[in-house]
Amino acid sequence: MASLMENLIDIYNRECSAYEELLEISQRKTPIIASGNLENLQKITDEEQDMVNRLGSLERERREVTADIATVLNKDVAKLTLTNMIDMMKTRPAEQSTLAGIHDRLCRTMRELKRVNEQNGELLRDALEMVEFEIAMLQAAKAAPQTANYNRGACSAGETMGVNRGFDAKQ
Repeated sequence: MASLMENLIDIYNRECSAYEELLEISQRKTPIIASGNLENLQKITDEEQDMVNRLGSLERERREVTADIATVLNKDVAKLTLTNMIDMMKTRPAEQSTLAGIHDRLCRTMRELKRVNEQNGELLRDALEMVEFEIAMLQAAKAAPQTANYNRGACSAGETMGVNRGFDAKQ
């Protein structure tokens, strides 16, 4: 049981570090989103995806070790949460303290990661609204009124003002 708990603590520490790295990446992403630099946004999003993949691997490891601990303790693995394990470690204060520290560290990191991701999401929504506005302006310019030019037969000979062609992504 002791080696399983050591493995679990090691995995949790690596998960905490990975989430802290993900937080740092998300914080670096904020000014990139604000500047609208799509090339750098793609690079940092790729970096973020690599970190998420790494976290998925750590999560699988953690589940395996937790399942092993549940088997040894004859407990339901679904009910064997970090908080429950902290409570169960009353007879082992060193491990209990370590797990409590990991729990606090994870909670702090997750709260900050949630805040930064919400901020980044808001910036992305604002950027999308701006793009939609610009597209609407281009469409409105295309549908601008005609000039008031008439020919001898009193028929309108005016031309449409503004842009007379569709949206061109190359512009």
